Amino acid sequence: MAEEKSVAKATKGFITEFKEFISKGNVIDMAVGVIVGSAFSSIVNSLVADILSPILSLLTNRINFSDLKIVLAPAAEGAAETAILYGTFIENVINFLFQAFAVFLFVKMINKIREKAKAEELAAAKAKEEEEKAAKEAEEEEARKRAEEPVQLLREILEAVKK
Repeated sequence: MAEEKSVAKATKGFITEFKEFISKGNVIDMAVGVIVGSAFSSIVNSLVADILSPILSLLTNRINFSDLKIVLAPAAEGAAETAILYGTFIENVINFLFQAFAVFLFVKMINKIREKAKAEELAAAKAKEEEEKAAKEAEEEEARKRAEEPVQLLREILEAVKK
């Protein structure tokens, strides 16, 4: 009986700990990043396969890189061909370069957007700071004028008494 309570307590503690872990912002941010990354991956793959690869095919006189290979042992009865598939490797390197370039362009675009937002934020902060400084100066001027009022009043009384 005591052992069952201990297992139940440990399970409850584990579930509570898991809830705390999953509700932390960085875990949720990571999950969003994985989902967006997956969607972005399909866009980049489409860009490479559907746009850039056909252009590369035209530029290379329609060479199909996946067909390039060095046959080490031709196919024999019941045995498959043994070959070095260097064309597939070249194709994968080209695809990687295209994907890396697409990611580079995407990151560059995001950085420009962030820089613009940061510049706007700095400009707004500077404008607010200048506004606060002007308000403080106006307040100080008003306080100085209020402080001079009694002195001015005393001067007027003194002049009136002198006459």
